[in-house]
Amino acid sequence: MLSTLKNEKSNAHVMNQAAIEILSPAKVNLFLKITGQRVDGYHELVSVFVPVALYDKLKISKSEKGLEVYCTGRELPKGQDNLINRAAISFFEKTGIRKGTKITLIKKIPISSGLGGGSSDAAATLKGLNQLWPNPLSKEDLEKLALSLGADVPFFLLQKPAIARGIGEILQPIENFPSFWYVIVSPDFMVSTAWAYERTKLELTNNGNQNILNSLKKGIFNIPDLLFNDLERVTLVKYPFLCSIKDSLIKLGALGALMTGSGPSVFGLFDSAKKAQEAGKILESYNKGHVFVVKGLS
Repeated sequence: MLSTLKNEKSNAHVMNQAAIEILSPAKVNLFLKITGQRVDGYHELVSVFVPVALYDKLKISKSEKGLEVYCTGRELPKGQDNLINRAAISFFEKTGIRKGTKITLIKKIPISSGLGGGSSDAAATLKGLNQLWPNPLSKEDLEKLALSLGADVPFFLLQKPAIARGIGEILQPIENFPSFWYVIVSPDFMVSTAWAYERTKLELTNNGNQNILNSLKKGIFNIPDLLFNDLERVTLVKYPFLCSIKDSLIKLGALGALMTGSGPSVFGLFDSAKKAQEAGKILESYNKGHVFVVKGLS
């Protein structure tokens, strides 16, 4: 199914004093270079994250039954594998609040697709609970809790184009990022991020990478030079048909195309909504995966 989604004016809406709705956006990686591996097993990287207007929605309300987490249309992981559950528990442990909460997730972002849906939902849970009670935690407290849940969860608290370093937690917002449209094709299977990182051969970062990042800081956006993902060499070898999605996006007028994260989602950048929507309609007919036409957030 082809989905065309535009930016929302607000990512949170307080329905009343006992409930809140909050949107959690997906992201794409325009650049991802693995620079090393730490002794604790985490990989260090340099990446460019851009949030896009493909959203999950969370409905969070106060209740009398402890913590309840539901998802419409999909079965969520259990226990510690459920990031929404972990985020809520972390919030209540940190604040000392002993109240019941019901969280319902309306899932639109494909799972394990390289689009960051789980991490975004965790960040939205923290923000939503903090607004609902209200605001017992500072911005710094929220950032620390976010990092404890996952390396890219802090980015989804920021929700702006950013250069990420470290394990993804050191964020530098990119000012005046261009307003691109993105056509995302997400095949109907999942790729493990851990699997992809474990199979990536580390190489020294060259000076060209730093030159690209310096250009971004100066407001110079050369998309063909920017698009790069170390993890493509792993995922595309196992799933070579993803290359055909990239080729199709380029033929349909994309400024550039790339796999995001560990995949399998592939996106193309377009400089207008019309071009993106036309390409999305054609790609939908190819039956290579779910197709989303979305605007970048800035």
